[in-house]
Amino acid sequence: MANPYDLLGVSKTASDAEIKKAYHKLARSLHPDVNPDKKSAEKFKAVSAAYELLSDKEKRKRFDEGIIDENGNPTPFGQGAYDGSGFNGFNGGHYRTQNINPEDLAAMFGGMGGAGGFNFSDLFGSMGGFNRQRSGFSGFGHQGYPHSSQDTSYELSVPFDMAVTGGETTVSLTNGKRIKIKIPAGVDNESTLRLRGQGQSGGDALVKIKVAPSSLYTREGNNVKMVVPLTLKEAVLGAKITIPTPSGKVAIKIPPNSSSGKTLRLKGKGVTGKGDFLVQLSIILPEKGDQRLTDFVTDWNDRTPNPRPF
Repeated sequence: MANPYDLLGVSKTASDAEIKKAYHKLARSLHPDVNPDKKSAEKFKAVSAAYELLSDKEKRKRFDEGIIDENGNPTPFGQGAYDGSGFNGFNGGHYRTQNINPEDLAAMFGGMGGAGGFNFSDLFGSMGGFNRQRSGFSGFGHQGYPHSSQDTSYELSVPFDMAVTGGETTVSLTNGKRIKIKIPAGVDNESTLRLRGQGQSGGDALVKIKVAPSSLYTREGNNVKMVVPLTLKEAVLGAKITIPTPSGKVAIKIPPNSSSGKTLRLKGKGVTGKGDFLVQLSIILPEKGDQRLTDFVTDWNDRTPNPRPF
């Protein structure tokens, strides 16, 4: 990898904020979701690796001091390992380690890894979800010793209907991979899916699910509820209407003399394989009134008992 400062187009004295801004600008144009060609994907990986190194204060310090190279690997002439006359780790044929940074020593034998610090919600915050459902997918790595495997955390925005019925979506990881993941039917908001081996250095990817609210439905456990408006005529005489559900349109019968608040239950139309669909009726009167209806009610000898319990 080239010098990380050059890759990001910043000076060695750049602040953390300047480095983050430069990375976000490059990632916005190079990300596979935006620019899918192979050359851009390779450069995206390179600038992500550069940002990973420079966004970690300890790694950046060790790189600036020459202890590690641009790939995060220990250098043979890094400070603390070499004093100009020979390796400090050797003395008269006896190996000693007190002058070697424990992290560098571990890295020599365990390889290098780590996790990135970029949040895709910053990058795609103005774009909605991936495929207007996917850009809610954002990554930010846990910091730790570079030689150990690391779990990487993400957030994924899932449409309400998909959370109810289950489904599949494609997501992009911070390492440039694009993978398909299955969303189980009935997944709860804030629950976490674990993708084995998809994190940093062999760790796992932890995907926190954010279920988007619906303008039509609400969840009650495994049941899905919807308020359905009715005209007065439909409520009095009954009607056949078609309503949407997360699994598709359904024709239902409204019984005659249905009151507001009455709930109809559609078996098996809630969370797939688990719940029901609840239809709560709501009578809507003409907003501007209807003179014939007003005249009828005025002359109507209503024998309905007082419905109020007070």
